[in-house]
Amino acid sequence: MTDAAVPVTESAVEHFTERYLRSRGCDIEKRGDHWTITVPKEINSEILTEGLTLYCGNDSADDDVELLHPDSSFFQRLLTEASQRSPTGRISIETADTETQIPGWLQNSDVEVKDAKFTPFYDRTALVVVFDVSIETVSDYQTELLRAVAVDTRSEEPLPTLEETFLQMISQGDETSTTAHSDTLTADVQSLLDSARQQLIERIQGTIDEVHQEASRAADAEVEEFRQLQQQRIEELEQKHSQISAKIHDLSEQINGGDEEERIEALKERKELKEEYEDIDAQLTDLRQRRDRGFPERQEEIRSRHALDVRVRPVTLTEVEYEQGEIEFELASEKEVRKLTLGYGSGVGVTETVDCDSCGESFGGENPLGSLSGGLRCESCSV
Repeated sequence: MTDAAVPVTESAVEHFTERYLRSRGCDIEKRGDHWTITVPKEINSEILTEGLTLYCGNDSADDDVELLHPDSSFFQRLLTEASQRSPTGRISIETADTETQIPGWLQNSDVEVKDAKFTPFYDRTALVVVFDVSIETVSDYQTELLRAVAVDTRSEEPLPTLEETFLQMISQGDETSTTAHSDTLTADVQSLLDSARQQLIERIQGTIDEVHQEASRAADAEVEEFRQLQQQRIEELEQKHSQISAKIHDLSEQINGGDEEERIEALKERKELKEEYEDIDAQLTDLRQRRDRGFPERQEEIRSRHALDVRVRPVTLTEVEYEQGEIEFELASEKEVRKLTLGYGSGVGVTETVDCDSCGESFGGENPLGSLSGGLRCESCSV
C-alpha cells in the first residue's frame, strides 16, 4: 500500500461495526478480542444471526467465530448491508471541531511554527467514496481491499488529507450522516465517481502489480511443470518407439527364415507392431511440434486461469461540506521571523504547493523547509 492510499484500519472497522450493530438494536458483550452479539429477533439480516460471535483480528483457532478485520468476508458483507440500508450521506466539517493541519514539510523542519490562524472565506464540498476493491485470479489469489477516496466536487482534485479526516470522524462516531437531499449526489455524481475510481486505480496499481507478479510466477511454474511432464512423456515414447523398431527388425529376420507357421505368426505380430509404431510416431510428431511451439494451447489455458480480475465497487458516498479560506503561519528560526499565508480548508489542510526560493523545488515530506535566510529555502539549499 502506498502512502497516498488511505486504509480502513482495524480500529476504524471495529468502531464502525460496533456503531452499526448497536444501531440495529444488537447488544455486544466484549471479552478481549471476542465479541458476543445478541441479535433482536425482529432483525431481518442475512449476517446478523443468533449466536453470532466476532473475533477482532485475522487469525483465530475458533471455527465458530466470524473474523472482524478490514479484509474479512464478514466485514465486507456487513459493509454491503450497511451501504444498502444507507448508501449516501452528508456531513459537515466545522473548523472549530478540527485540529490545524500543518503540512509535513513544516512539521519535519527545523523552523518553528509559532502560530497558525485560519480565516474561512466560503464553503466548499467534496465527495468521499468508500470503494470495495477485489483483486483475484480464478485459481489462487484473492485480495479484498477497502479504500476511501475524496475529490473536490468542483475541480475533481484529490483531497487525501480529507480522507484521513473523514475516516477519523466516522471511526470516532462524530459524523452527522443524513439522507437529506444533496444537489451534488443527484446531479453529476457519475463524473465524480469516475474521477475517484481512476485515482483509486492509480493508488493501488502497486498492489495490483504485486498480485499480478505472484500470479505470473505461479503460471510460469505451472507451464514449466507441464513442459517437463510432456518432455518426460516424449522420452518415454521415444524409448518405446525404439524398442518396437527393434522388435520389428527381429521379426523381419524371423520371416526370412524359419518354417511357414512361424513366418505367418511373425507377419501377424509385425503388422500389429507396425500399427503401434505408427501410432507412437504420430504422437511423437504431435508432441514435438507442440513442444517446439511452446504448447500454446496449454499456455493460454494456464495463463487465462491465472489472469487478474480487478473489480472496484463504490460502497458508500458521502458529501462533505468544509470551509475554504487562508491560513497564516508564523514561522521562526534563530535569527528570523516570517509570516506565510496559504490556501487552506478545514479537514483538508493546505491546498497550495510552496517552492524553495533558491532551487525552485516544491517542499514536501522528503524536502522540508530548511531555513528562512534569504527567503524560504529547503534543507539542501540551507547547507
